[in-house]
Amino acid sequence: MKLRNVKKPAFPWFGMDIGGTLVKLVYFEPKDITAEEEQEEVENLKSIRRYLTSNTAYGKTGVRDVHLELKNLTMCGRTGNLHFIRFPTQAMHRFIQMGSDKNFSSLHTTLCATGGGAYKFENDFRTMADLELLKLDELDCLIHGLLYVDSVSFNGHPQCYYLENPSDTQNSVKTPCSLADPFPMLLVNIGSGVSILAVYSKDDYKRVTGTSLGGGTFLGLCCLLTGCETFEEALDMASRGDSSNVDKLVKDIYGGDYERFSLQGSAVASSFGHMMSKEKRDSISKDDLARAMLVTITNNIGSIARMCAVNEKIERVVFVGNFLRINTVSTKLLAYAMDFWSKGQLKALFLEHEGYFGAVGALLELLKSSEEP
Repeated sequence: MKLRNVKKPAFPWFGMDIGGTLVKLVYFEPKDITAEEEQEEVENLKSIRRYLTSNTAYGKTGVRDVHLELKNLTMCGRTGNLHFIRFPTQAMHRFIQMGSDKNFSSLHTTLCATGGGAYKFENDFRTMADLELLKLDELDCLIHGLLYVDSVSFNGHPQCYYLENPSDTQNSVKTPCSLADPFPMLLVNIGSGVSILAVYSKDDYKRVTGTSLGGGTFLGLCCLLTGCETFEEALDMASRGDSSNVDKLVKDIYGGDYERFSLQGSAVASSFGHMMSKEKRDSISKDDLARAMLVTITNNIGSIARMCAVNEKIERVVFVGNFLRINTVSTKLLAYAMDFWSKGQLKALFLEHEGYFGAVGALLELLKSSEEP
């Protein structure tokens, strides 16, 4: 058996997940730089580190999620902080241009990227910034990144949580839990669209199904019907709206509960069902429309996830993806749906770093690629 020698990759250490709506970037900032390393470090590497760590916003749309930063992490024998940065995919060319302006290609580092954009923008990276991407499978990266981040904990706090008492959506309590023995799990990744995976071990999983109705659908329809511009704006509108003004409920049809099948009168019978009435259309607000779209998309995802869990005989359902970022409405709806329809057998689990696991998986691949037999 050969021993493996670890040759650390050149700094900077990045992992990228280029999705259909958002680009997620993780950056490892070394905190154990020696005086000798400091002296030898080239100026544009210092410039990149200063730029990324001294700002919390980049241009008009880039954001560093400071609250997610993992501190004093040891990776590949180095100690540092892991930063989490996101920006819209439509700003990708500006990011590539910045890499060119900062002469990124001179640093001789490998840029590991996953997501569909790793293929879509590969030629732009090459022609605009003289950078070659190491393209990685997004589902491999998702799973490996998730398991890694959960294993290091969230600065001493658990990564995973569920909502206690999900039937009371107003007063359900966020409760930490352990993913120490995670398998098997149904992993529901909600980005622009949705992929649902049955995961049996770190390297043994299958994509069960998916749906094109995801976060991109919610935002796209919100932009179309309400005139909003951003995900944050759409969620803000949804938080103020009342979806029952838009959706036809069971009680609108039965006058109350449908007791034979334990369907509560407040359950949605027909999403947007009231919109066939001109009187109803004239009375609703844009906030109501945003809320109804959020409920429609979330209920659809929850319904598909529950059926997949039953078919695969898996009781642990983990929801991840940037659709859940700052989205307490959907988190509560998913928790309630899993609990109610399974009669308490299925528990919806959530993770603090939601949409960044693919990018972390790409970074892990960079560090793994430094191992030479």
